[in-house]
Amino acid sequence: MPLDRRRRPEKPPKINRALDFERNRIAVVMIRLARFGARKQPYYRIVAIEKDRARNGRSIEVVGTYNPRTNPATVDLKYDRIAYWRSVGAQFSDIVEKLVAKNPAKPVEAPLTPASPVKAAVEVPAAAVVEAPAAAVAEAPVESEAAVQA
Repeated sequence: MPLDRRRRPEKPPKINRALDFERNRIAVVMIRLARFGARKQPYYRIVAIEKDRARNGRSIEVVGTYNPRTNPATVDLKYDRIAYWRSVGAQFSDIVEKLVAKNPAKPVEAPLTPASPVKAAVEVPAAAVVEAPAAAVAEAPVESEAAVQA
Protein backbone atom coordinates (compact mmCIF):
# COMPACT_ATOMS: atom_id res chain seq x y z
CA MET A 1 0.00 0.00 0.00
CA PRO A 2 1.48 3.36 -0.99
CA LEU A 3 2.23 5.87 1.76
CA ASP A 4 -0.05 8.61 0.47
CA ARG A 5 -3.17 6.40 0.68
CA ARG A 6 -2.86 5.56 4.35
CA ARG A 7 -5.55 6.85 6.50
CA ARG A 8 -4.33 9.17 9.23
CA PRO A 9 -6.31 9.69 12.41
CA GLU A 10 -7.97 13.10 12.64
CA LYS A 11 -6.40 15.51 15.05
CA PRO A 12 -8.70 17.18 17.55
CA PRO A 13 -9.03 20.93 17.01
CA LYS A 14 -6.54 22.99 18.97
CA ILE A 15 -8.12 24.62 21.96
CA ASN A 16 -6.37 27.46 23.72
CA ARG A 17 -7.42 26.70 27.26
CA ALA A 18 -5.99 29.98 28.55
CA LEU A 19 -8.31 32.00 26.30
CA ASP A 20 -11.24 29.78 27.22
CA PHE A 21 -10.57 30.43 30.89
CA GLU A 22 -10.20 34.15 30.21
CA ARG A 23 -13.62 34.34 28.56
CA ASN A 24 -15.52 32.41 31.22
CA ARG A 25 -14.29 34.03 34.41
CA ILE A 26 -15.73 36.85 36.46
CA ALA A 27 -13.28 39.73 36.62
CA VAL A 28 -12.57 41.61 39.82
CA VAL A 29 -12.35 45.30 38.97
CA MET A 30 -10.07 47.68 40.85
CA ILE A 31 -9.64 51.42 40.72
CA ARG A 32 -5.89 51.99 40.89
CA LEU A 33 -2.99 54.04 39.55
CA ALA A 34 -1.34 53.45 36.17
CA ARG A 35 2.03 55.19 35.79
CA PHE A 36 2.72 57.40 32.80
CA GLY A 37 5.24 60.14 32.17
CA ALA A 38 8.96 60.10 31.54
CA ARG A 39 11.67 58.63 33.70
CA LYS A 40 11.83 60.43 37.07
CA GLN A 41 8.78 62.47 36.06
CA PRO A 42 5.81 60.39 37.23
CA TYR A 43 2.28 61.14 36.14
CA TYR A 44 -0.53 58.76 37.00
CA ARG A 45 -3.89 57.95 35.52
CA ILE A 46 -6.52 56.64 37.90
CA VAL A 47 -8.08 53.74 36.03
CA ALA A 48 -10.72 51.05 36.41
CA ILE A 49 -8.91 47.84 35.52
CA GLU A 50 -9.15 44.10 36.11
CA LYS A 51 -7.23 43.10 39.21
CA ASP A 52 -4.90 40.59 37.58
CA ARG A 53 -3.77 42.86 34.74
CA ALA A 54 -0.34 44.49 34.62
CA ARG A 55 0.15 47.90 36.25
CA ASN A 56 0.04 49.72 32.92
CA GLY A 57 -2.07 47.09 31.14
CA ARG A 58 -5.21 47.70 29.16
CA SER A 59 -7.69 49.49 31.40
CA ILE A 60 -11.46 49.52 31.19
CA GLU A 61 -11.82 53.27 31.77
CA VAL A 62 -9.77 56.26 32.91
CA VAL A 63 -11.56 57.87 35.87
CA GLY A 64 -9.04 60.54 36.85
CA THR A 65 -5.46 61.76 36.96
CA TYR A 66 -2.87 62.37 39.68
CA ASN A 67 0.22 64.52 39.28
CA PRO A 68 2.45 64.36 42.38
CA ARG A 69 5.04 66.76 40.88
CA THR A 70 2.97 69.92 41.27
CA ASN A 71 2.90 71.77 44.59
CA PRO A 72 0.37 70.84 45.93
CA ALA A 73 -0.23 67.58 44.06
CA THR A 74 -2.97 67.81 41.43
CA VAL A 75 -5.84 65.31 41.58
CA ASP A 76 -8.64 65.35 38.98
CA LEU A 77 -11.41 62.80 39.50
CA LYS A 78 -14.59 61.92 37.63
CA TYR A 79 -16.74 61.39 40.72
CA ASP A 80 -19.78 60.13 38.81
CA ARG A 81 -17.75 57.40 37.09
CA ILE A 82 -16.02 56.43 40.35
CA ALA A 83 -19.44 56.14 42.00
CA TYR A 84 -20.62 53.93 39.14
CA TRP A 85 -17.66 51.57 39.36
CA ARG A 86 -17.99 51.38 43.14
CA SER A 87 -21.71 50.54 42.73
CA VAL A 88 -20.87 47.56 40.51
CA GLY A 89 -18.31 46.23 42.99
CA ALA A 90 -14.97 47.81 42.08
CA GLN A 91 -12.43 48.06 44.88
CA PHE A 92 -10.03 50.95 45.56
CA SER A 93 -6.30 50.41 45.90
CA ASP A 94 -4.86 51.83 49.12
CA ILE A 95 -3.39 54.93 47.48
CA VAL A 96 -6.49 55.72 45.42
CA GLU A 97 -8.66 55.34 48.53
CA LYS A 98 -6.54 58.01 50.26
CA LEU A 99 -6.67 60.30 47.22
CA VAL A 100 -10.46 60.09 47.02
CA ALA A 101 -10.79 60.68 50.78
CA LYS A 102 -8.57 63.78 50.63
CA ASN A 103 -10.38 65.16 47.57
CA PRO A 104 -14.11 64.76 48.22
CA ALA A 105 -16.65 65.70 45.58
CA LYS A 106 -17.57 69.37 45.66
CA PRO A 107 -21.27 70.22 45.73
CA VAL A 108 -22.47 71.00 42.25
CA GLU A 109 -23.96 74.46 41.86
CA ALA A 110 -27.03 74.81 39.69
CA PRO A 111 -26.05 76.13 36.27
CA LEU A 112 -27.21 79.62 35.45
CA THR A 113 -30.16 79.78 33.11
CA PRO A 114 -30.38 82.63 30.60
CA ALA A 115 -32.98 84.38 32.79
CA SER A 116 -30.96 84.15 36.02
CA PRO A 117 -28.49 87.00 35.35
CA VAL A 118 -31.37 89.35 34.45
CA LYS A 119 -33.23 88.54 37.67
CA ALA A 120 -30.09 89.08 39.71
CA ALA A 121 -29.45 92.46 38.04
CA VAL A 122 -32.96 93.78 38.79
CA GLU A 123 -33.55 93.95 42.53
CA VAL A 124 -37.15 93.56 43.61
CA PRO A 125 -37.98 94.91 47.08
CA ALA A 126 -39.05 92.16 49.47
CA ALA A 127 -42.09 94.20 50.60
CA ALA A 128 -43.49 94.24 47.05
CA VAL A 129 -43.24 90.48 46.83
CA VAL A 130 -45.08 90.00 50.14
CA GLU A 131 -47.79 92.56 49.33
CA ALA A 132 -48.64 91.15 45.90
CA PRO A 133 -50.42 88.00 47.13
CA ALA A 134 -52.27 89.92 49.84
CA ALA A 135 -53.50 92.45 47.27
CA ALA A 136 -54.78 89.65 45.01
CA VAL A 137 -56.75 88.12 47.89
CA ALA A 138 -58.24 91.51 48.89
CA GLU A 139 -59.40 92.22 45.31
CA ALA A 140 -61.21 88.88 44.99
CA PRO A 141 -64.98 89.35 44.38
CA VAL A 142 -67.24 88.68 47.32
CA GLU A 143 -69.88 87.01 45.13
CA SER A 144 -67.64 84.05 44.38
CA GLU A 145 -67.13 83.43 48.11
CA ALA A 146 -70.92 83.37 48.66
CA ALA A 147 -71.35 80.94 45.78
CA VAL A 148 -68.71 78.62 47.22
CA GLN A 149 -70.41 78.59 50.68
CA ALA A 150 -73.82 77.78 49.23
